[in-house]
Amino acid sequence: VQLQASGGGLVQAGVSLRLSCAASGLTFRRYAMGWFRQAPGKEREFVAAINWNGEIIYGADSVKGRFTISRDNAKNTVYLQMNSLKPEDTAVYFCAARMYGAEVAGDEYKYWGQGTLVTVSS
Repeated sequence: VQLQASGGGLVQAGVSLRLSCAASGLTFRRYAMGWFRQAPGKEREFVAAINWNGEIIYGADSVKGRFTISRDNAKNTVYLQMNSLKPEDTAVYFCAARMYGAEVAGDEYKYWGQGTLVTVSS
């Protein structure tokens, strides 16, 4: 199983980015996909997850209304649309996969991607 995250970069506050995570080696439609992030010196934080059936869970209040998770089962890809980015969104963003139901806890996910760095300057 491979999860390949992409789309990160250095941006100014207020702009948008879309992260992608392409999965291979698994039956994608049966897996819940999650996005987590880890800022320098901080613990990993749950951002959002989407069930195999499309149900969504969002994490911190700070991302609600700005971030949107979606999936395209035909492309085996999950996305994280991030709008109105803030400096505090700076982190390495990881995608993760677990069968069926989405969970908030990272320990519940079996497969992890390598992460993509998002840096938001003020």
